[in-house]
Amino acid sequence: PPPKCDKIRALPPRTRPKVMFHSLKSTLLRAGPMIAQMRVAAAAGRPCAAAAKMSQRGFGSDAKGLVGGGSNPTAKFTVSGGVNGEFTAELYADQMPITCSNFVDLAKTGFYDGVHFHRVIDNFMLQFGCPYAKDPNSPRAGTGGPAAGTSFALLGEEGTPVMRDPRTGCIPDEFTAKLSNEPGTLSMANTGAPNSGGSQFFINTVHNKYLDWFDNSTPSRHPVFGKIVSGMDVVEEIGKTATNQRDAPLNPVKLEKLEISE
Repeated sequence: PPPKCDKIRALPPRTRPKVMFHSLKSTLLRAGPMIAQMRVAAAAGRPCAAAAKMSQRGFGSDAKGLVGGGSNPTAKFTVSGGVNGEFTAELYADQMPITCSNFVDLAKTGFYDGVHFHRVIDNFMLQFGCPYAKDPNSPRAGTGGPAAGTSFALLGEEGTPVMRDPRTGCIPDEFTAKLSNEPGTLSMANTGAPNSGGSQFFINTVHNKYLDWFDNSTPSRHPVFGKIVSGMDVVEEIGKTATNQRDAPLNPVKLEKLEISE
């Protein structure tokens, strides 16, 4: 994959020590208590300049629902290592067809299998999806994404290819459904620049409303595309795991398998 990563640009509502996250910069803001403004995103930090040209259908703001109709798919995560267990998420393909189609394609091709959670912050979120995080000790963990110029099929309309950005592998932002970053929701990581999401996402463990794309209290804009429907206790256990200064679990948590049911 190209040397890039996705970040969460966030303002955790609590006092935190300075965040050391690989080569990514964390800005400390002082407004009473110390609040860390964290970015969890692509090192290249380039927006998808060609996003509007990728695919003439599916990438506009008028894309709604499964093209062919039907119910939403689910994703079953099986994890091992520091935490063992399973959890399942519903993917909101009826409201977020492009983002969910990208995720399902990566899952079905085994992109996520063997990858570790590379960033975990208690009472905030768990970040996942970097291919370099197959090695939890890699200095590049958290800096990867899909291969540039690859494509995926839009759910419900197999045979209609959607191209990822030819330079970065990212996909267009899907700011259409007003789904809040509530506990248990899956949300896209990005650099803060338009159209900069790829394969990395995070699971909220608290209500991070300020990360909503439609909340103007901070610059952060992270679209939700799914939610945990079973096994939230496993997610919460991962969220409580001990971490190092880079917020990586001391006892790595690996995704053994990700199964999609449609």
